This record gives sequence, structure tokens and C-alpha cells, in this order.
Amino acid sequence: MKRTDGSSSNDDVPTGASALFPYDRITVERFRKSFPRARWSDELKAWFVPGKTAARRFNRWLEQELAGSNVHADSMGRDAYAFDPIVSKYLLVHQDRLEVQTPYSRSVVNTMRDVPFASWDPDRRAWTVPFRSYEQLHRRWAEIEAAAIRNEPEARKQRAAQRRGSPQDLASRARAIERRRRRYPLDPADLPPFGRPVMTRSFGVVVFDGCDGESVDGEILRSHYSDLPDHHNYVWGQWRPADLDELIKTWPSRSKTKIDGTVWWQPTLDDLRAARKMARALERRRTRLRTITRR
Repeated sequence: MKRTDGSSSNDDVPTGASALFPYDRITVERFRKSFPRARWSDELKAWFVPGKTAARRFNRWLEQELAGSNVHADSMGRDAYAFDPIVSKYLLVHQDRLEVQTPYSRSVVNTMRDVPFASWDPDRRAWTVPFRSYEQLHRRWAEIEAAAIRNEPEARKQRAAQRRGSPQDLASRARAIERRRRRYPLDPADLPPFGRPVMTRSFGVVVFDGCDGESVDGEILRSHYSDLPDHHNYVWGQWRPADLDELIKTWPSRSKTKIDGTVWWQPTLDDLRAARKMARALERRRTRLRTITRR
């Protein structure tokens, strides 16, 4: 269905609005009952509703029809749930909606985003799903529940215990320690612009604040920065994460930059979009923490 304002100030053309919606006998009967003066126009290929207030009246009728169709779809969803219910501790059933509550999982987030009309409720820390989307939720539920079980605290602890002491675990811990040092190898002959966001191989978009000229130890370079171009004179540069305001003001590279042989480069639009998304999420978390602290 769509709204079309067909009003006209020409005396030879009747004032009114054209109304177009998919053919359905029952819907047409309700439309004719609400607009008895409406006539089908072969020229417009739509219904024509005469009157100066026709557009407003049709828009109001259309909103009511859409609301009614949602009620019908929700009713069908309730019937589908009653016939083949999802029985899970991660699904709460309310009178007017479904609620999905799981441990945090990126897989769950990505899957729930594909469920029509599903929305995140930050206050309840849950996904709200109308009954009209039950069938779509049902199709994805096995994937959602499996990801939720994998991310239960006890399951995460068991996996962490199994990984503890393994070569992969030791390498991961070493990478985390190196990242917390906020340093990065730079070519002294090609230093980045300080105070401006640039793209790096290891840490994404960052801002370099300075370079003290200290040489990079070869063992550290081989252990943590083996993907950098061969160079024997790297020096340490000090970096920090770029804030949202800096990322918004940064002008992206006009073309996809070739990174072969470079340590840093001007970020592309895709690089900036990903960094801005992460910066916005960080800002929201900080805002929530400040709100909780004030309470």
C-alpha cells in the first residue's frame, strides 16, 4: 500500500487523492465502505478519492489498515507458537511479545538482526520480537540457542581452562600485553602525521602522538610485528585510540590504498566506518556507566 496525494488546484480537474494498494477483495470492500465516492481511474491505475481532505482521510485509513494487518500477523504468529512452541530458557513469552535473553554473543547479535522487527531493549538487556516474526525466529532458533550455550559463563570458563598454558594462549596473552604498551614500529624516514587518525596493520585506525626515536628490538619485531615490511631501523611510535570526533573529521582516502611496503596509510571510507562504529559503541558504554555511577 502507498499514499499518493492527487490534489489539484485546476478547476477542470477534481480535487482529491489517488489511492493505490495491492488488490485484495476484502480490503477493497473495506475501502469502498470507508470511501463510497471513490472511483477506479484507468488513467491513474489507482483509486481516486474526491474531496479536499481526501489525502488526510486516506492516510488515516491506511494507518489503521496497517495496524490491523499487524494484529492479524501477530495472531497468526501466536497460533504458530501454540502449534510448534520453542521451549527454551532463553525465550520468554509475554502476552504482547517474545523476549530473547542470552549471554552476550556476536553470533546471536548478527542472527537476531536478521529477524524482521526484532529490536534490542537496552533497559531489559534483551531482544524484543513481535509474534508476527515468530516463524523467522523459529527458523534461526537452533543457531541462536547453540551460540547462547557456548557463551554461558561456565562454558567460557571451561574453554579458558582448556586453553590455559597452550601455545595459542601464551601468544594471545603476549599480544594483549604488547597492545597495552601503546607502541608501534615506525620507519623514521616515513613518520605519520601526529595527532591525526591513520590506519595501521596491527591496531586499525589510531592516532600517533609522538616518536621518541628508541630502536625496536629485533626479537619483538619478529614476535609481534612479523607482517611489517623488512626494515632494520624501526623506531617506536606512541599511539592512542582515535576518538569519535577525530574519526568524523578525518577525510578518507579517495582510492583504496596499496599497503605493500608501508607501515601506516590514510584510512579508506570502509576503515573509517568500522572505526566510527566501534567508537560510538564505546561512547554508549561510557555514557551508561556514568549514568549508573550517578544513581
